Amino acid sequence: MVTPSYNQSQYLGVTIDSIVSQNYPNLYYHVQDGASIDGTADLLKNCGESISWTSEPDHGQSHAINLGFAGIDSDIMAYLNSDDMLLPGTLAYVADYFTSHPHVDIVYGHRVFIDREGLEVGRAVLPPHDGRALQYADYIPQETMFWRKRVWDRIGPIDESFHYAMDWDFILRAQEAGFKFVRLPRFLACFRIHDAQKTASTYAIGVREMGILRRRALGFNPTQMQIRRAIAPYLARQVVFHYAHKLSLLRY
Repeated sequence: MVTPSYNQSQYLGVTIDSIVSQNYPNLYYHVQDGASIDGTADLLKNCGESISWTSEPDHGQSHAINLGFAGIDSDIMAYLNSDDMLLPGTLAYVADYFTSHPHVDIVYGHRVFIDREGLEVGRAVLPPHDGRALQYADYIPQETMFWRKRVWDRIGPIDESFHYAMDWDFILRAQEAGFKFVRLPRFLACFRIHDAQKTASTYAIGVREMGILRRRALGFNPTQMQIRRAIAPYLARQVVFHYAHKLSLLRY
């Protein structure tokens, strides 16, 4: 696992702990920090030998992820942003699933939303994977996604020309290459919502990048109405799964 980081020391310690505290025996975990000036280096030094880390200038998040994965030889790969968290047991659960399902290439699961203090503010319970809807909108929670190294070897690395939608680009390239996706029936990670997060601050860039990816995947530039119509069946299923979970008809 790789965590790209830049000036996120207020959250990074919790992120690191959510991974190393799982005590997964076959874990290699690397934090790729972009020469932060907020005390991140001191935090990383205090982690001892439980993680690998580097703090050096980079060209953005996509570049940092690629630097973190450079030279790594692992069967399963994932990255977790420096303000998100894995839920307990995730690493063992994902590894066991991959072991018992050798034909599956990429997995992801349900997510929990947390605020800046780490308190739960919502949940996303997802229906099974829908490749058609994925061409119109990225509904896969990145922090819950894991993939086999054979995916990276064939389609990787992360495209560094993308600064917002790099995960959707990676996902679409994997889908176009024929790799098999599965949505796992489990909450795997937490997505933190806060004012300074990149998702909010770079949305204008994201709109442009998402347009590029839709044109590439679909062969045309869909209107907002076409997008809404295309993803409506998936969203309807998501509502059903959400309320089924809320009413305890589905347990994860």
